[in-house]
Amino acid sequence: MAATRGDSASGMTASGRLTPTAWLVCAIAAIGFAFDIYELLMLPLVIKPALASLGGLSPEGAPLLVPGSPEYTRWARALFFLPAIAGGVFGLLGGYLTDLLGRRRVLTFSILLYAFAALAAGFATSLPQLLFFRCLVFIGVCVEFVAAVAWLAELFPDPHQRERVLGWTQAFSSLGGLLVGAANVLAARFADGLPAIQGGHEAWRYTLVSGVIPALPLILIRPFLPESPVWAAKRQAGTLRRPSIRELFSPALVRTTVVTTLVFAASYGIAFGAIQQLPQILGGPKGHAAILAKAKAAQDGAVAAAEQAGKPVPPAGRLKAIAGNATDEAVATVTIWQEIGGLVGRVLLAFAAVRIASRRSLLRLFQWPALLIVPALFWWISTQLGNAASLPLVKAGIFVAGLVTVSQFSFWGNYIPLVFPTHLRGTGESFAANIGGRVLGTAAAWITLTLSAATPPDPVRIALAGAAVAGAYALVGAVLTHWLPEPAASVEA
Repeated sequence: MAATRGDSASGMTASGRLTPTAWLVCAIAAIGFAFDIYELLMLPLVIKPALASLGGLSPEGAPLLVPGSPEYTRWARALFFLPAIAGGVFGLLGGYLTDLLGRRRVLTFSILLYAFAALAAGFATSLPQLLFFRCLVFIGVCVEFVAAVAWLAELFPDPHQRERVLGWTQAFSSLGGLLVGAANVLAARFADGLPAIQGGHEAWRYTLVSGVIPALPLILIRPFLPESPVWAAKRQAGTLRRPSIRELFSPALVRTTVVTTLVFAASYGIAFGAIQQLPQILGGPKGHAAILAKAKAAQDGAVAAAEQAGKPVPPAGRLKAIAGNATDEAVATVTIWQEIGGLVGRVLLAFAAVRIASRRSLLRLFQWPALLIVPALFWWISTQLGNAASLPLVKAGIFVAGLVTVSQFSFWGNYIPLVFPTHLRGTGESFAANIGGRVLGTAAAWITLTLSAATPPDPVRIALAGAAVAGAYALVGAVLTHWLPEPAASVEA
């Protein structure tokens, strides 16, 4: 009977195969990871049309918030950074609750939180409302990652199986990036045929609403999900110590906490400082020539269709919306290449994680190329915006940048469960991921937007600022990795 309980707890049958319950656990974790990134990568795709829609109109019917204006920059920075702060602070609390209340319970409620907050964001009628619901989305995402990683690490104690499960389920994060790009393309293409939201058919609203999807299977599957056997056994035996943020800075853990937090921040800073600014670079009023041409063609096509049908030419506001949807669709097709690269990078890390013993060496396999490639790519993009023929090369470059950057995110899911003890696993993971990644890392977006602020917006400045910020974060991470602790093989501590 004890062996049976052990097999069930480990997620394996006697033959070494995953049990049906283990497959269910992996499925829910994969969905959670996918929609984590789905939500995080949504904002760069929708921020421009959302600000134009919710920022009010002039007497002539033109949006008051236009890229490059001080008010636009203020709201753009707020929407990028304030949700990250909220996610970091409340995500730290969520990590504490993960250690106190259990992995499964916190994981479930975190997914429900960000899914229904995403739905509400699509119905926002003001910028403060949108900001509030995006903060709730980030809180749910930040808590979910920590709870899911601790949950998986403890459900699969066999080192090789654990590395495979964490690697492959996290690979679905990049599938989430592909899905949000595809959702934005579909929303832009079919917006006019979808039910009206707040009296209109704006693609950005449908993209936000689509974030409710992960809540649907979770509501049905939740009763069948097991709790972490390691956490549950310690709690039942009365040996589970109370979590403490102060203990993270004890002599035994202070180096682990500080270095892990800063190197985690460096990984996120590369992405948010440069890669996530790509829609602002390519799709703005002075964006890439090939994308501007597609927007102009969409407007001309709408005018021609109206004239051919003997109908009035669409008003200026409608033509602007048509151009905006065409721009969003064209930019989304570029960002999809970033996510394809990220997916390939996560798969490569999943293979490498079970073959490279040193965690420092595993991280450097992707870290050093990112230090060289990402700054060089964004400097080059700054010189190519007027060259319509360069867009295929931009897609190829962003594929490689996504591969070497996004793969680092999967590394942390494999690494951080092994460097903190059971009673501090959620708290320690949350401090590194949320204070490091979500606050210090995503601050790179605020730095890039601040350094590149101009009226009218200058995509060349954004690209050059992104290159500098990403390069600085990557360099800090590469240097500090020298002091990154090598973890233990067991999660039983």
